[in-house]
Amino acid sequence: MSSDPRHPPSAKPWLAKNYREHWWERYEFLDPLQEPWQPVSKIALAAWLIFYALFLLYAARVPQGQSLFIDLVFLPIHECGHLLFGFLGNQTLMVMGGTILQLFVPLAIAVYFVFQRQLTGAAFAAFFFFENFLQIGTYMADARAQQLPLVNIGGGEGIHDWGYLFAKFGVINQDMAIGKTVRALGWLGMIAVAAWLGWRGRAKAQSAGSANLN
Repeated sequence: MSSDPRHPPSAKPWLAKNYREHWWERYEFLDPLQEPWQPVSKIALAAWLIFYALFLLYAARVPQGQSLFIDLVFLPIHECGHLLFGFLGNQTLMVMGGTILQLFVPLAIAVYFVFQRQLTGAAFAAFFFFENFLQIGTYMADARAQQLPLVNIGGGEGIHDWGYLFAKFGVINQDMAIGKTVRALGWLGMIAVAAWLGWRGRAKAQSAGSANLN
């Protein structure tokens, strides 16, 4: 019989989860996170980092208020979010639903790739999760002016999401400051993801090289 309190007798396996060293080890669905990331070649890593650098330069050159090409991918997702949350019968949730689904989709894809331990896939989805903050921040900053063109699937006069929400929550006069902050978070997030990919990919390549030498 084991005397170590962290390793209970095998006759009571149901107790094992309560004696694991870290809290997350108690949940079996988190077990894939203990696995190493899948390897990424140096050429592939360099290509991805160049892609992200070029995208950041492109995004920085596009005037605020103009959409990036990737926004055309997320626009239908945003509109579907309005339709989906509209079934709940609450106008506030319906208006919020566009942004919720717009952010949920890339975040869910990033989480999927994290569990699959696919480094480049996780980074790609996380990068464009934060890219959405640029468009959302621009939309927020337009809450009072409402000069941006609106898309309305159902026809008729559309509702400016953030004009409605900010007015409802009493922060309409802070629309510019909130929008600027959200855009800043988007930039910081994209840069952080690219830096994380470079750091993690380089560390993975170095560990693989050391293993080959051994």
